[in-house]
Amino acid sequence: MADNGGSKFGYFLAGLGIGAAIGLLFAPRSGEETREYLRERYEDTRDLAKRKARELRDRGEELVEKGKDFVERQRESVEAAVDAGKQAYRDEKRRM
Repeated sequence: MADNGGSKFGYFLAGLGIGAAIGLLFAPRSGEETREYLRERYEDTRDLAKRKARELRDRGEELVEKGKDFVERQRESVEAAVDAGKQAYRDEKRRM
């Protein structure tokens, strides 16, 4: 049975979040310092998520374009084969 890598990654992120929360509870910072730290971390994480989403979207667009090119090449190849078959049929019919 195949392992689901996405769920493992989700568990990793959940553990990371829980560990960070516990670390913050025992951190020797004032409330204002902790809020500022959390705000900065949130902004960093948000920016990272946006950048990764943009990279994934760009990669997806590349894959779609490659797929379209592949399909077009295959279509042209099939059309050429059909045309060659039709021509061979006509040539053979004329010889009879």
